[in-house]
This record gives sequence, structure tokens and C-alpha cells, in this order.
Amino acid sequence: MEEKKKKVVVAFSGGLDTSFTVMYLAKEKGYDVYAACANTGGFSDEQLRKNEENAYKLGATKYVTLDVTQEYYEKSLKYMVFGNVLRNGTYPISVSSERIFQALAIARYANEIGAHAIAHGSTGAGNDQVRFDMTFLVLAPGVEIITLTRDMALSREQEINYLKEHGFEADFTKLKYSYNVGLWGTSICGGEILDSRQGLPESAYLKQVTKTGSEELRLEFQKGELHAVNGEVFTDKVKAIQRVEEIGAPYGIGRDMHVGDTIIGIKGRVGFEAAAPMLIIGAHRFLEKYTLSKWQQYWKDQVANWYGMFLHESQYLEPVMRDIEAMLTESQRNVNGTVILELRPLSFSTVGVDSPDDLVKNKFGEYGEMQKGWTADDAKGFIKVLSTPLRAYYSVHKDEEDV
Repeated sequence: MEEKKKKVVVAFSGGLDTSFTVMYLAKEKGYDVYAACANTGGFSDEQLRKNEENAYKLGATKYVTLDVTQEYYEKSLKYMVFGNVLRNGTYPISVSSERIFQALAIARYANEIGAHAIAHGSTGAGNDQVRFDMTFLVLAPGVEIITLTRDMALSREQEINYLKEHGFEADFTKLKYSYNVGLWGTSICGGEILDSRQGLPESAYLKQVTKTGSEELRLEFQKGELHAVNGEVFTDKVKAIQRVEEIGAPYGIGRDMHVGDTIIGIKGRVGFEAAAPMLIIGAHRFLEKYTLSKWQQYWKDQVANWYGMFLHESQYLEPVMRDIEAMLTESQRNVNGTVILELRPLSFSTVGVDSPDDLVKNKFGEYGEMQKGWTADDAKGFIKVLSTPLRAYYSVHKDEEDV
């Protein structure tokens, strides 16, 4: 009897590395190749159709699209908004979080079909290899991990030539910039980014500035989640994010450069454009200033910073992440109301909020105006008690009073 072919699931994006991987494993290694494209919201219908067509041309036994966009929102983006997560105070952790959920989907699919191996196109110099490998090791134990680009130290020219020699023609010309387009922003690598002294020119961005002047944007939140955009209610939160992107991107809002530490220990630099994340997080943070207590904001910032770091560094499966998510969710019970933003080319500003949970509106006093919850003598007594530790210290250390 003919020996049954081994199954390999290739995490297939349609790019050069994964295209080479599909063909090489099918032709040279004799695998039954299952090409799986895990979509977290960054692929258009046309791109997915083209991916399917090309996968079969490359020799795949089967192609599937694994749509995990809603899961990505419910299990990641929602909490990043709750936590106002920006890595190093700058980057909305777009690619990092996408890769985790793509890896989760691929691992589940590999287990479902009884695959012998999983393959991906990561190189040995980036973060994605860690995210994919760690997820597969945990969720698909015993399944071999194949990384041809990394293990064979392949160049683009070698991969392109191999594909051409075997009848697959595609435009894999190396461009000045490489892009990763996703629901939570677009990352930009290459070009001037490789020179620390330079920034990106206008031509490097996929979304050009086409709007002039200014306009008002109203974002309504219910328990921390985006509920309405300019009065239009969205039950599908992914569509709400996309609507904010449509409004903000033509202003060029959300452009920036992020410099940070990679998982493997070297410094990395990436440009990005992320109108929706920056507008949503900016509005959400502003609303929390009105609706959360001082210590709610403080402790939420601490755990949210760890949440972002763990997500970036492939620790999504660490059990403490579920604990942090529970805390972030509970913190949002009073984060309700509408935030008014003013948009203009390349920037935006927060204008005000309309919230039933507005703590600025209270019966005790108006800052800098009038106290209603205490007397003048109460204030003087409070200040005197508050100064007690300092008065005690300087009464003993008079030589340090001249500071």
C-alpha cells in the first residue's frame, strides 16, 4: 500500500516566504499542504480570493481562510482599549497582537485536521518567529514546526527564482517599504526607517492626507466599549473601528514612529499609521479622567502596561493575562458617555465629554471656584494635618531647610 502523505499546515499570507514554503513542501518534501490564511481583519475579500487561487497554483492540497476578526476584537482589542495600551506610550501594538491570534487559529486548525507539522515564513531576526513558535509549542505539542526561510537562510532572490523555475509567476519585487495592514493599524518597515537619523516622507504612507480644515467627531462608549460613532450605533464593534478609521485616516491622524526592544533583545524601529486606534484610545482615556477615581486610573495604568508588554512578547497564554483582563473589565463599569474630538490634518484634540458618570459634576465643590462640602476651617485643618510629616522632618533636620 502507498504510504499516506504527511499533512502540514502552512500559515499562508500570500507573500513571498509563505508562497515558497507551500511549493517547496509540496514538491520537494512530498507533504499534503494545507494553506491556511488566518484573517484578523487585515485582508480584503479580493486578497483572500487571490490567496486561495495562488495556494492551489503553488501545489496546496487545500486552502482555508480562518476568520478570527471578531475573536481578535473580543479577546484582545477590547482589552487594549480598556487599558489605553500603547507600547512605550506610542505604538498601539497592532502587528504583535494580530500574530498571536493568527497563531492561535493555525494551531487549532492543525489539531483539527491531525497535521504532522506546521510551517510559517518568519525569519530568525524578528519577533514573529517567537509568537508563532511559542503558540504552536503550547497548543499543538508534538507537532513539528517548519521554518524554511529561517532554517535555510534563504534570500528573496533564491525564493523568487525557485518559484519562477517551477512555473509560478508573481510580482514579488522588493519594494522600498514593506507594510502590514491590519484592523488596528498599518506598520511600515524599510526605507528611511533603517537610518535612525531620518523620518518617513509623505509618500511612504498608504493613506494620504486628503481632508483640510477641521471637523467634530463624537465617540460614545458604554462600559468602556465603543458604542456609537457620530450618533450611529454599532453592535458590531469591528465595523465601529473601521468607521472611525474611515473618518480619521484622510486627515493623516495616527502617524508616528516607534522605537522599542524586540523579544530577542535588539532594538527595533517601525513607522505606523493608525487613525482608529489613536482616536479611540485618546477618547477613551479622556473619558476615564472624568469617570474613574484617582486610584482606579493609577492601578489600571500599572496592569495595562504589563498587559501590553506581555502581549507584545508572546505571553498571551500566561494565566495572569486572564486576571488582568478581569480587572480591566471591572474597571469599565462606569466608563459611559460621549467624547467630543476635533480632527484636523495630522492631529486631533479632545474637546469635552457628556457623561452620566461625570465626577467633575458633584455637590461638593467646583475646582478653583467654590467649596460646598467643607468649611474654610475644615480646609485649614486638613492642610495642617497633611503637612505634619514634613513639619516633623524639618523640625529635626533644620540644616536641610535650604533646598
